[in-house]
Amino acid sequence: MGITIKDIAKEANVSIATVSRVINNKEDGVGIETREKILNIMRKHNYIPSSIARGLVTKKTNIIGLVLPDINNPFFPGIVRGVEDAANQYGYNIILCNTDDNEEKEKTYIQILKEKCVDGVIYTSTLENKGENINLFYKYKIPFVSMDRNIKVDNIPFVATDGKKGMLKMVEYLLQNGHTEIAYISGKKGVACNYGRLNGYIEALKNYGIPIKEEFIKHGDYKVTGGIKCMGELLECSNKFTAVVCENDLMAIGALEVLNSKKIEVPREISVTGYDNIFLTKVTFPKLTTISQPTYEMGVKAVELLMKLIDEEELKEKEVILDTDLIIRDSVSKRGEFIGNFSYR
Repeated sequence: MGITIKDIAKEANVSIATVSRVINNKEDGVGIETREKILNIMRKHNYIPSSIARGLVTKKTNIIGLVLPDINNPFFPGIVRGVEDAANQYGYNIILCNTDDNEEKEKTYIQILKEKCVDGVIYTSTLENKGENINLFYKYKIPFVSMDRNIKVDNIPFVATDGKKGMLKMVEYLLQNGHTEIAYISGKKGVACNYGRLNGYIEALKNYGIPIKEEFIKHGDYKVTGGIKCMGELLECSNKFTAVVCENDLMAIGALEVLNSKKIEVPREISVTGYDNIFLTKVTFPKLTTISQPTYEMGVKAVELLMKLIDEEELKEKEVILDTDLIIRDSVSKRGEFIGNFSYR
């Protein structure tokens, strides 16, 4: 049987309460020499305090949950690293939950995090307004921060980038390069970031007096397969387009796959753009023009907000909106730079 807190107190000739204060990093009531003496005894016996026992004293487990929709998407690992590094700085560890964009799986994970007594949760929802799932946080009294996908409910702290502004940058870049027939591969309906980015596409075209063509807008699923499906549908359109804007990089990669398979040259015949700036965009052929999001910083900011909620501090700002950058690579050509008769039908 291992050494107990009672054994440490006896060897140090102090009370159990004094040892408990040292274990829980409480400064009051323990002198420097006594503290060091207790710590040396703990090190000597390789004593590791029980997190459960510590939690009974501090009312905290020093664990937070991180709920994400698709860890296979290379957009999210940067966020995970930011969350983990920031959480460690505060003395916290994380439990990662991958929902696969499934509402029931998301609900189950929230219940599991409650059972694990996490101190808070960073939450990227499956859909824009989860209703029942959001209410679980309030029911269980778990502090939470929304990240990336803004939940349209008042007073929920969140961290994200301005999707509308980011997409405006991209579409305006295409327009300035002479493209007026621009198709759009959207993400999953009901996801918050979908609305912002789609609105940016629509607003940019309106600002240039270009009519919106519904047949040019296709809905995917933020995966390569969604880009493949939507690109196939766009190639069946009666009207020709010279550029395709994709709502994330994975769908853009799917679109490139279809165009390459049909021997349609990018960007000579059709320009293609993405969104997120995942590492794969540097190795596609051609290299993908995209919008970069500061994923690591998003994770860090989400943790900073959550720590304030856990400590019941007043939030001076509940919305942290970070900037995006246009990353210009090889997948966009100037319209008129490459002239020739071609057909993609």
